[in-house]
Amino acid sequence: METEAPPSPLPSGSFIGHESFRNHLRTGLLAAAQQGWRELLLSDADFRHWPLGEREVVEALTAWVRGARRFTMLAKSYDEVPRLHARFVEWRRLWSHRIDCRVCREADATELPSALWTPGWTVQRLDLLHSSGLCGDDPARRLLLREQIDGWLVRSTPGFPAYTLGL
Repeated sequence: METEAPPSPLPSGSFIGHESFRNHLRTGLLAAAQQGWRELLLSDADFRHWPLGEREVVEALTAWVRGARRFTMLAKSYDEVPRLHARFVEWRRLWSHRIDCRVCREADATELPSALWTPGWTVQRLDLLHSSGLCGDDPARRLLLREQIDGWLVRSTPGFPAYTLGL
């Protein structure tokens, strides 16, 4: 009888570099699908350095969203997302009824958290230029990050519509 392998531990500690950041995001989103996390909160000025358009990421999000889940995105602007993450845009259209996309145009791009928050694990870029930051399951860090993001969400409005109506 074959048993399912236990989930591998998520990374914890500091990271540096765009590829390291993207790898941590991939790992977190895959873990969300495998472990059935109830909520994902993605925050970034423009999601330019995120791996959202990758097939592996979209497949993980598809597996994740099928449960009773909550998905929220927060950005200063979504202008780059359609150009850089076409697969994600299509996924967003399919699951638009389950995704809340918010925009906070008055935010400074350096102030808006660049992070993936979940109830059990986070990854956050603290230095956008060098793409360095921290990841892990520390409860105090998760709470602080959630409070920061919630502060921006209060000032946000709906954004990034699933369909654009043209005339």
